[in-house]
Amino acid sequence: MPVPPQDALTVAVRVKPGASRDAVGGRFDGPHGPSLVIAVHAPAVDGRATEAARRALAAALGVRPAAVSLRTGAASRDKLFLVDRPTPELPDVLRRLRDGAAG
Repeated sequence: MPVPPQDALTVAVRVKPGASRDAVGGRFDGPHGPSLVIAVHAPAVDGRATEAARRALAAALGVRPAAVSLRTGAASRDKLFLVDRPTPELPDVLRRLRDGAAG
């Protein structure tokens, strides 16, 4: 597995496809450690749930969808995404989404 670039933030995600609506928030302790839960309406077919999760993550973090790319987990619910050139406050935003406002 290649090492992520220094100017990227790795985000562990647990995708829940087939949800009634898209939602970003919550924590799942998965194989990549504490993961952000992303529920997407898209089914887990032909990469549609992964693409929906990528776009939902970008929107929740306030970054362009092009800045978010899949690192590992194309066929898994547990994925690692890379966010290119994250702002200094992005880790805090991620922590709040994953662990709640008190986190």
